[in-house]
Amino acid sequence: MGRITLQDIANHTGLSKFAVSCSLSGKPGVSEATRKRVEDAAAKLGYLRQKPAEEPREITLIFHDRVDAVSYELRTMLQDGMQREAHRLGQPVRLQWTHDANRVESMVKDSAGIILVGPHEQRTLDILALSGVPVVRLGWVAPLEQADHVGGTDHEAGIAVGDYLIGLGHRDIAFVQGEEGYRGRMERYRGLRESLEQYPDARLHDLRFEEDGGFIPALQSLHNAGVAPTALFCAHDGLALTAVSELLARGYRIPEDMSVVGFGDFSAATQISPQLTTIKVQGVEMGATAMRLLLERIETKGQSVLARRILIASTFVERRSSGPAPKQPKRLGETKAG
Repeated sequence: MGRITLQDIANHTGLSKFAVSCSLSGKPGVSEATRKRVEDAAAKLGYLRQKPAEEPREITLIFHDRVDAVSYELRTMLQDGMQREAHRLGQPVRLQWTHDANRVESMVKDSAGIILVGPHEQRTLDILALSGVPVVRLGWVAPLEQADHVGGTDHEAGIAVGDYLIGLGHRDIAFVQGEEGYRGRMERYRGLRESLEQYPDARLHDLRFEEDGGFIPALQSLHNAGVAPTALFCAHDGLALTAVSELLARGYRIPEDMSVVGFGDFSAATQISPQLTTIKVQGVEMGATAMRLLLERIETKGQSVLARRILIASTFVERRSSGPAPKQPKRLGETKAG
């Protein structure tokens, strides 16, 4: 048998090569139980200690530091998933919040790998590509871009919501998009449109507006055009919270007069009454998957492996904000008869 390597010990213990190295070198980031498990395996296999120069470096998690309230909760979930998985595998990580390409460039030099979260500028992406350091992206990538990416199922979510609302008898359905320019929202809209196109009597309406006070004027403009939707699919739970609150204040009953579906299943979804029917984004699992993919890339560095796209399927969560379509659509300003 040839010389025993860190990878041999990793295969024997089921841990990452980095966890094995940290255990044997006395670095922090692994539990005492993990350290003893690795040391016992190394002794059993007859491992001869490698030179310090061969020891791995930390993985760096880089989050774009310009984050809005909508994505903050998802970012927290992603971070939680990454750090949980790193702890499970005994992999040391460091966390940085920045959009500065120069800072990213300095961090790459002593990183074993990078997980990049958010809409970073092209210069940052170019720096990472030229560095040769393995990178996994959580955030949109260009079509056919040769980059490892972990994401959610935005388009499929739109299809699922469309099928669900059609099944409840709704035929005039509005997508509450709010502000334009967000790719994830557009993917949800396109999925919803794809679903409704299967039904000749179904109509899709796209509500775009400034999110600070723009929902009711946008809905009123639909009513002025003779359109009264009976269901809303909101681009995120925050918009759904706004819609439900504004409609309740104007005499609507939810879901008797209007069904409302959100996206994300974040804290807002259960902080209102009725609680939101929504799409649950599996942020923790997305983060953990990104960590596993990066470790695999690091361990196979130098091999010719095609870029991967991994999508973590969202789940549909039905609550009390959605129901059958009303026989008579309600319009703003109308009061319930009787």
